[in-house]
Amino acid sequence: MATQLFANEHPLTTDKDISSEAFWRKTFRERDKTFAWLRRKAPVSWHRPLEDPVLPPEIHGEAGFWAVTKAEDIRFVGLNHELFSNALGGISLRPMLPAMTQSASFLEMDPPDHTRYRQIMSAAFTPRAVARVNAKIEERARQIVGGLVGAGDFDVVEDLSARLPMLTVADLIGVPEGLTQTFADAGEKFIGALTNPESRPEGVSLSEFAGEQLGILRDIGVDLVNFRRTRPGDDIATALANAQFDGRRLSDEEITSIMRLLSIAGNDTTKQTTSWTVLALDRNPEQRAWLLEDFDGRIAGAIEEFVRYACPVLQFARTATQDVELGGQQIRQGDKVAVFYCSGNRDEAVFEDPHRFDLSRGRTPHVGFGGGGIHYCLGNGIAKAELRALFGEILTQLPKLQVTGEPDLLFGEFSSGIRHLSARTN
Repeated sequence: MATQLFANEHPLTTDKDISSEAFWRKTFRERDKTFAWLRRKAPVSWHRPLEDPVLPPEIHGEAGFWAVTKAEDIRFVGLNHELFSNALGGISLRPMLPAMTQSASFLEMDPPDHTRYRQIMSAAFTPRAVARVNAKIEERARQIVGGLVGAGDFDVVEDLSARLPMLTVADLIGVPEGLTQTFADAGEKFIGALTNPESRPEGVSLSEFAGEQLGILRDIGVDLVNFRRTRPGDDIATALANAQFDGRRLSDEEITSIMRLLSIAGNDTTKQTTSWTVLALDRNPEQRAWLLEDFDGRIAGAIEEFVRYACPVLQFARTATQDVELGGQQIRQGDKVAVFYCSGNRDEAVFEDPHRFDLSRGRTPHVGFGGGGIHYCLGNGIAKAELRALFGEILTQLPKLQVTGEPDLLFGEFSSGIRHLSARTN
């Protein structure tokens, strides 16, 4: 059955286009020329629905959305979940695939359901939990980067960026060593199905291929949780095995939704941040040199700039639960509201020369982890540990790493991605 995501229609408040497929096939820098104008002239503006070359209008509705472009307003939306719901219309400006609609993840929930799920998951992302897996993260980073020493030409995305995040997700969940690579491969293919049309076999539909990979994640996840009910460990699977809502255990569908969320949130964001940062360090050798002067003392602040600059998640959508004024516009109950993190992280009111890659900015108030509130990125500590470990190894083991080609970009309104990036180690 079709899902109506949009409740109201409004007159367009600007002639600036951020809805066409052509707009989202521009580079990040080119798109931000439009977002910069919106930040100055129309920080909250109404736009027509996103163009979709596949889905007909009756599937995604005929009404449009409000675009929120300034960091201050983005944080306001994030901090006021009672005004802007994740559950009512989901977090996408497009309808979800059938394979993803069987059970919502807690990212697509509001309290009290969201609170219950986040409490379960929070135990796996405490500083103590991060410390538990940090040694494994460092070991895997050392092996991944070490395998590239003397390798000559390689692909940054495939051979470097994509490997550590999904393996770390598997470690956090507690996937047995013998199934870790299978789980990681399925997660990577699932992400690829959503972001890269070339990643799925010819003649296989997006829904079919994504569903197949999600099935692998589901089977491993459900079996592991059932196993942990009698043989507990110190991992996410054990937390899920012990969880109870109103006296009942989590269903297989609920477990599957969590596996899906972890494979997306714990994988693609760190992968893309890594790829963009490798490229940025290559193009800004003075920043690489600055970081090397005092890696241990400077890496924490540098990681904040990695995330701000890369901004791997471009936007999330919310739905207004009541009439509210935002950025001088009257938002009506049921309106779709898209918070554009990509714009907030280039907000001139917050960041001086925002397009400059500047590791000395330190801990700036970027919105790369969601801008605060109950949906703030739960795994940000894990992501930072991965980035610290990877770049510590890259800078020491691959001192002559050189990017040798232009990035092959992924285009779309959700993820800021690089499909391929050629490089050489010596």
